[in-house]
Amino acid sequence: MGRDADQTEIKRRKNEEIPEEKWQAIVSNDAAYDFRFFYGVSTTGIFCRPSCKSRPPNKENVQIFQHADEALAARFRPCKRCKPTGEKLPDQEWVIQITDYIDHHFREKLSLEHLADVCHGSPFHLQRTFKRVQGISPVEYIQRKRIQEAIRLLTQTDESITEIAAGVGIPNVPYFITLFKKITGQTPIEFRQIRQHGAALEVHIHEYEHDQGKQK
Repeated sequence: MGRDADQTEIKRRKNEEIPEEKWQAIVSNDAAYDFRFFYGVSTTGIFCRPSCKSRPPNKENVQIFQHADEALAARFRPCKRCKPTGEKLPDQEWVIQITDYIDHHFREKLSLEHLADVCHGSPFHLQRTFKRVQGISPVEYIQRKRIQEAIRLLTQTDESITEIAAGVGIPNVPYFITLFKKITGQTPIEFRQIRQHGAALEVHIHEYEHDQGKQK
């Protein structure tokens, strides 16, 4: 309770620190305020001009900067869409933004349109650029990330297949099983059984070697 209350208080203070005039400039994409200040969004790690046509962020996630250098020093990356530094963001850096977002949000419902919105680009350009840089499409990257997490859960927990599927962002269990087998060559149950058998075999071999040592 105490920690939640602290977080709520921090968010409240941050909201109070954003003057209403600047907040209205952000939500209305007012170009008259461009270069008078910049705003960063903590959930994406991106900073923008007030006129940026991206979806209005949640106020609690917004941080105001007077200069672009301040945002860069705070480790925010310039928006691909509105170019707050006046320079075009290299495609490699933009794809890093996209993969970072996927890595932190893969459990959520992610579409190409949503990724393009939060990472400030068009769906078509994002799809084409991501595949050229990464060698796979954004959807394929999301799928691999989810299956990677599923493998970890199958190996390290006793969660059911249904729980694991929901936990990695694929609540449709038959689809999860199909995708898992497509990527790994095994169903989730087969994978877990093989891993468990392998672990038991390692223990058996260790015990056998230990007994042989005693006999010597």
